[in-house]
Amino acid sequence: MGMWLVSRALPTFLFAPLRVVAVGMGLTGVAITGSAMLSFWRAHTTANPMKPSSASFLVTSGIYGFTRNPMYLGLLFVLVGWALYLGNALAFLFLPAFIFYMNRFQIEPEERALTALFGQEFVAYASQVRRWI
Repeated sequence: MGMWLVSRALPTFLFAPLRVVAVGMGLTGVAITGSAMLSFWRAHTTANPMKPSSASFLVTSGIYGFTRNPMYLGLLFVLVGWALYLGNALAFLFLPAFIFYMNRFQIEPEERALTALFGQEFVAYASQVRRWI
């Protein structure tokens, strides 16, 4: 919503062919997030980011072998696609804010909970797989 609101402050800078890239980024984000959700479903564990302590299994395969946070990465791709689609420089200011917020208020608390729950198994995984990409 905020990206759309600020996009009204400046004129659009993109031309139509770049909208295809924007849609592609968004669809890529949806695919990344869907792959992550499927991994959780297959492992029969929770995908609820608000309750990481409810996890019954540490998922490290599939897309989780490339990034520890594919759902947030997928959402970032969607936001990049949305910013491109809006075609406004101000919309891109929300991207670093999103990354900062997610790292500080979502990912770090999740990782503390997962460390408490899975101990050395999570520490070893976190040392081998990057947080984002």
